[in-house]
Parts: sequence; C-alpha cells; structure tokens
Amino acid sequence: MEIWINPACSKCRGALTLLDAEGAGYTVRRYLEDVPSQDEIREVLGRLGLEPWDITRTQEAAAKELGLRDWPREKSARDRWIAALAEHPKLIQRPIITADDGTAVVGRTEEAVREALSRSRE
Repeated sequence: MEIWINPACSKCRGALTLLDAEGAGYTVRRYLEDVPSQDEIREVLGRLGLEPWDITRTQEAAAKELGLRDWPREKSARDRWIAALAEHPKLIQRPIITADDGTAVVGRTEEAVREALSRSRE
C-alpha cells in the first residue's frame, strides 16, 4: 500500500494513525515534495475509477487562479486537468491510498481507509 499525504492535513494524519493502529504495511509519499507525474496521476485515477475533476481541490488558491470551476468536465478536457494536477499538486485531494489489489481510495473517512485496508489484506 502507498498513501499520498500532505503532513499538514488532518485527514492524512488521521489515516496514518488508523493504518498504524491496524498494523498495516505502507509507504508514505509526500506528494507535494515527490510530485506525481501525469502518468502516475492517470494510473491513480484508473485505480480510483474517477476523473481528474473528481479529485481536484477546487477551493485552493491555485484552482481559483486557473479558473478550474469553469473548465469543462468532459473527456476532451481530461489531459488539461491532469496537467494542472501535476503542475499544482496541492490541488490533488488527499489522502489517496493505493491498495494491494490494484484499486485506490481517497481516504478522507475512516470507512474509506478501512476499505483500502480490507482490499490489501485479501
């Protein structure tokens, strides 16, 4: 399992606490420092079963500067969104946990973190 975190994020810290309490094996990726490439973002989106706009933090200053709220949310704009996430990783929703079964979850709730755990233990 890998978990993409921002250490300043309370949801990330909560997910790490739960993973530790459950004795889970995982690797931490501080995605603001170790920025995912566009290909890595595409892979995670595939594992999540989501589109880039589904994991974009639209309230961030960079999102407002880019005018993301007005960007089309359709297949033809997908690469533009992915490029924005790679260029401005703070826009990526967190934490993202990749499970051992090839799926991923956005671990903002205890239930989502437990889902990733169950997928990694099967």
